[in-house]
Amino acid sequence: MSGSNSFLVKRKQAGGVQFSRDPLNLVNKHSRKYEGFVNDQAIGINRDDKTVKMTTKLPKRKNNPAKMYQESSFAASTPARKVYKSVVNSTAKKGYRADLRAEAVARASAIKRSQREKKDKTAPTKLRGAKAVKAEQAKAAAAGSS
Repeated sequence: MSGSNSFLVKRKQAGGVQFSRDPLNLVNKHSRKYEGFVNDQAIGINRDDKTVKMTTKLPKRKNNPAKMYQESSFAASTPARKVYKSVVNSTAKKGYRADLRAEAVARASAIKRSQREKKDKTAPTKLRGAKAVKAEQAKAAAAGSS
């Protein structure tokens, strides 16, 4: 954790900022509080195709890496508020890293927002006010001269 690990990303620009690629790090910030590989209890919320995948680290299974993680996923059709509620219920309300409640909900929210379908911007904007009057006069003048 201290100076180097496989998840650490160091950059000299912006004052030597340090980030983390740890999948169990909710804010991607190199800090002991958020690092998943250091803490016995950790929460990771990531995207997986069209789903939101929540991973928790089970402290009782720390000597059995194959069974150390519990995963649950939420389909794209699951309403956002239901996802937030289940993230909070399955972690903070059970006394499992209650200090990461806000970060977990924020991460789930950002992932849900990124998975929304983009709106089409093909509809032309309607002119209003003085520009609308001027455009109408120009159209009338063009129709009158032809």
